[in-house]
Amino acid sequence: MVGRHAAGSRRAALAALGALVLTALPSAASAAPPPSPGASPGAAQTLGADRPPAGLLHALERDLKLTPDQAAGRLVNEAEAGTRAGRLRNALGERFAGAWVSGATSADLTVATTDAADVAAIEAQGARAAVVKKSLGDLGAVKARLDAAAARVKTSDTPVWYVDVPANRVVVRAVSESAAASFVQAAGVAGQDVGVQVSADRPRLLADVVGGDAYYIEDEARCSVGFSVTKGAQQGFATAGHCGDPGDTTTGYNRAPQGTFQASTFPGKDMAWVGVNADWTATPDIKAQDGQRIQMAGSVEALVGASVCRSGSTTGWHCGTIRQHDTSVTYPEGTIDGLTETTVCAEPGDSGGPFAAGAQAQGVTSGGSGNCTRGGTTFYQPINPLLRDFGLTLRTTGTAETQTPAPQDGAADAWTAGRVYTAGTTVTHAGVRYRCLQNHQAQGAWSPDGTPALWQRV
Repeated sequence: MVGRHAAGSRRAALAALGALVLTALPSAASAAPPPSPGASPGAAQTLGADRPPAGLLHALERDLKLTPDQAAGRLVNEAEAGTRAGRLRNALGERFAGAWVSGATSADLTVATTDAADVAAIEAQGARAAVVKKSLGDLGAVKARLDAAAARVKTSDTPVWYVDVPANRVVVRAVSESAAASFVQAAGVAGQDVGVQVSADRPRLLADVVGGDAYYIEDEARCSVGFSVTKGAQQGFATAGHCGDPGDTTTGYNRAPQGTFQASTFPGKDMAWVGVNADWTATPDIKAQDGQRIQMAGSVEALVGASVCRSGSTTGWHCGTIRQHDTSVTYPEGTIDGLTETTVCAEPGDSGGPFAAGAQAQGVTSGGSGNCTRGGTTFYQPINPLLRDFGLTLRTTGTAETQTPAPQDGAADAWTAGRVYTAGTTVTHAGVRYRCLQNHQAQGAWSPDGTPALWQRV
């Protein structure tokens, strides 16, 4: 591996092609027809979970040991669970302690609260209730203190820490009990029920600079394309931050001139985007099984326990489940905050490829441990923070060539297509107030008044 940023923290971490979503040819796939006028689409329709491509279903069947009916049912259940969890999150407020799905078809949604008086309301929404001691806000505050300590102390022996929502605690994954205890003590969170998981695994950025289709950086190394994006009239793609510095030039898989890194953040976060020239056209596609393509319809964040699939040039198309969000990981090159941990396997060369939950973009591969022979753990940089930080719009089946409309109502908090919204955010649309149910980037067709899967009238 070779390096150019800070004597090697970026270019020493380069990755191979995961999924090419920029192509010199237009996509042949087409979006499904919209729902009939007058009928608000359900969550499965909104997120495209009711019409999954065959390649996605086959991968879920293989990797999660499901029947065809179970695979199809799981995607629908996960989409619907996200909306129900969002409504309960808004209702519980500060008492909300997280939500997750479980079971072969993700039929079981559990919502946690710190108040037993909420059990009836949770069960009325068809979810299981878990009464716990700490709210999601409490757990986040503990993790924030660990994040702050990581800037002051060495974390090579405590490479992973995260909020474990089902266990209602923060967990430090370390090479030894003593290493974890020292980190917890340094953060000032001793005695706050921080769990310890001892593991010899040390996550690394999934890097490989040989073989396969790729895009090349400065003719020295190669990385993978994640998802197509736009910024105004500029087309481009999202990728991992460790792939290059702003100003680095790229060539495509065919060695034709392609583009330039517009922005990059690494370490701290692992995100970047490349603006491409007029020879390249951004599409909503990502590569899936056996050369098939799947079109992205949005970026609605999936729940803990939900299924997720990854594309990579070394090991192809593989699926697994989400273990937890908001994970901090220390690589040899530095600490990254806000990653999502999954059970999807990966190997060197898969880094940078896209993670998707059905037709919803989730993030770009950052790193991990293990392999696809014995199994492993893979982390991805969530796509919504990347879009928000760089002011990008995800290319989806809904955006096509349309421009982002102006804000509605003239209000400062007016709903606007192209903006990234987090759960709990309130907006105004057509004179009515709505509260966001799930993290996502707003699409033109997803206005609050017609998308009850993502917005709740208040």
